[in-house]
Amino acid sequence: MKMLPMMSLVLAGLWTTNTFASCNNLLDYSHQKLRSEEQVNLCDSYEGEVLLVVNTASKCGFTPQFEQLEALYQKYKDQGLVVLGFPSDNFFQEHNDSGETAKVCYVNYGVTFPMFETSSVRGGDANALFAELQNQSDLSVKWNFYKYLVGRDGQVIEGYNSKQEPMGGDIEAAIVEAL
Repeated sequence: MKMLPMMSLVLAGLWTTNTFASCNNLLDYSHQKLRSEEQVNLCDSYEGEVLLVVNTASKCGFTPQFEQLEALYQKYKDQGLVVLGFPSDNFFQEHNDSGETAKVCYVNYGVTFPMFETSSVRGGDANALFAELQNQSDLSVKWNFYKYLVGRDGQVIEGYNSKQEPMGGDIEAAIVEAL
């Protein structure tokens, strides 16, 4: 097969700015799915989507936010929203057994959005995604259910604390604008 010069590719509409670009640093990260051996590369799976990334906990007063997070996901997933849940025991409110965590998420709250294995989301041992989310937003995780909205370009749009509910307020409005 003959290689076409770059100018020919541009004129033919086959060249894009992403043809040789690597994934945004924020998404250049893999994490293990909850109750699975599968590693998910965020670039491969979610690049170009609007993401709402949340640190969760199964035994927290904010745990009922799973209902609103799932409702938000169902409402906007066809438009390009993905909610990503990252259980964390940084505040001692997560089960030590991933099976129990999964039960709370999938059985008790009917979560269908992607959930990942428990990891640290703050301090020096924060997983790479949360370290970068906090760096880009200047909002440090101080409790469970902190939320970070990431645009299609892989840049943090805004961070939200636990008290800000997912549906019907600033978070949903920002998601609609990002979509």
